[in-house]
Amino acid sequence: MKFQIQLLILALAGAASGQTTSTAPDVQGRRFIGFDSFVNFAEVEGPGSEETVLTSPVLAAGIAFNEVIASWNAELSQDSYLIIEARAMYPEASTKYYKLGIWSKNPARHPRQSVAHQADADGDVSTDVLVLRRRAERLQIRLTVGGERSARAALKFLGVSFNDTNALISEQAPHHQAWGKLISVPERTQMIYPNGKTLCSPTTVSMLMGYWALTLKRPELDGSVPQIVDAIYDSQWQGTGNWPFNMAYAGSFPGIRAYVTRLGDVSELESWIAQNLPVGLSVDYDRLRAKGPGPNGHLVVLVGFTKDGDPIINDPGTTEHVRKVFSRKNFINAWASSHNTAYLVYPEDSALPEDRFGHWAKPSK
Repeated sequence: MKFQIQLLILALAGAASGQTTSTAPDVQGRRFIGFDSFVNFAEVEGPGSEETVLTSPVLAAGIAFNEVIASWNAELSQDSYLIIEARAMYPEASTKYYKLGIWSKNPARHPRQSVAHQADADGDVSTDVLVLRRRAERLQIRLTVGGERSARAALKFLGVSFNDTNALISEQAPHHQAWGKLISVPERTQMIYPNGKTLCSPTTVSMLMGYWALTLKRPELDGSVPQIVDAIYDSQWQGTGNWPFNMAYAGSFPGIRAYVTRLGDVSELESWIAQNLPVGLSVDYDRLRAKGPGPNGHLVVLVGFTKDGDPIINDPGTTEHVRKVFSRKNFINAWASSHNTAYLVYPEDSALPEDRFGHWAKPSK
């Protein structure tokens, strides 16, 4: 369903501060900019009671892009909320600010939802992805925090993933250090729960957080699938597949960073696995299993590679044998359907792989 909506919109479309990425040439048409400090964001009082509005500097993506995904990690109280907006900036004019999400820990008090019906001549928002009708090179983010005395203190991280859907993907040499490696991520299925067929994303997050709970000896990180469903449910979309909402939940825990990004190719995944960092991935389930062209969106956890380079995946969409091996060719085809979307979830002080193309956040200092 999610891929179908995004493909429809795409058919119609035909000196950041804080944490910036590598300036290496990006042959993959993707770029990521992250912030763990908001001191350079302009701050004004918002229109509502106890609202603070933080506006980013103009972000130069370093590529021409037509898709944007914003992720955020915040420690909000039960009485607080966060509104995330973005506008593309062209030499002659700027678009309107599009709402990329309204986030709240307590939807009984404040909405937690994506925002529908934003289409205009410049673009639209497909649940959680800003889709532009023509490419831009600059962007500005606006964050409205309500109910918090210190908006800057509540915000831990902001990530912005840029994507050019027309870019040619250049396959890199495999990272053979990951071949034959397996990370012991807990195996969990979505199929044992009511409405389980729709719960691949929270189950994927549950497996990732369960791994870090064991690794860090922090049992509070290990939320059950129903707990995560309650914490991320998007009342507008009426589901749990909102990518940034899943990452906002994971990143709400102290010391954990979580965000959505688009990677270049499998070699980048291999570099994460080589450093014992499992990755959540959005794939086309039909393509993955060689059962058709899709679209059939699904979330899984990459936990390793065989000695021959085939991916080892924790697949929540099954009741038995959650850990499976899929062919490398089918996997590449299936992952490409989401433009190589990944959930990166890890401790803030983790040693990260070399970021050759600027596709993920810099490590915290």
